[in-house]
Amino acid sequence: MSEVARFFAEVAANIEGLREDTDVQALSRIWLREVTRHKYAYNFTWMGRPLIQFPQDMIAMQEIVWRVRPDLIIETGVAHGGSLIYYSSLLELLGNNGRVIGVDIDIREHNRIELEKHPMFKRLDLIQGSSIDPAVADKVARLAEGRKSVLVVLDSNHTHDHVLNELKLYAPLVTRGSYLVVFDTLIEDMPDEFFADRPWGKGNNPKTAVREFMTTTDRFAIDKEIDAKLLITVALDGYLRCIKD
Repeated sequence: MSEVARFFAEVAANIEGLREDTDVQALSRIWLREVTRHKYAYNFTWMGRPLIQFPQDMIAMQEIVWRVRPDLIIETGVAHGGSLIYYSSLLELLGNNGRVIGVDIDIREHNRIELEKHPMFKRLDLIQGSSIDPAVADKVARLAEGRKSVLVVLDSNHTHDHVLNELKLYAPLVTRGSYLVVFDTLIEDMPDEFFADRPWGKGNNPKTAVREFMTTTDRFAIDKEIDAKLLITVALDGYLRCIKD
């Protein structure tokens, strides 16, 4: 076994150890709960734009992008656009002709201005409209035509029905070997009071939508290795690997 292979074998063993360590898993859930009270995800930027994601999940996304080498990344939910800039910069490093599509029902003018003047905007297409509007989904599908490798990220309205509709609309665009990533599945495991002012909560969130979706398809499998190695993630059970055409 080469030294490189030996290293990655050790990493695989480490990850399996984390998967089996129930104490570490429990501590991670406690830490996640407590930092969520402080809006921890709001603390970070990428190339100057607010990211509103956990760094651990962004490292996982970088690993996926490097391995999958998508030529199209579709993300529902824009906010300040930091994740769109992040994915655009990763495609820039890959050096392909890849593009990023950001879909949001309300792309606020101040955010659009900042995105349009950003150097990574050259790889970005913004679509304003509901991600579950058939006309919007059709537009995205047309932009995906001819692409060899498509990655989809869902991070907009977090209600069960909305996310389930997104899964039905955008899952067909994901290519074999790539991923359909559903963020904020953690809502199911957080205290109800965290979302008292939101239309989502326990029993009505991205994780419940993923559970229902997975009973209807054999094209995707939950990548449990990502969950195990991150420990801290907003997308537990949300990294769905496409295993069939």
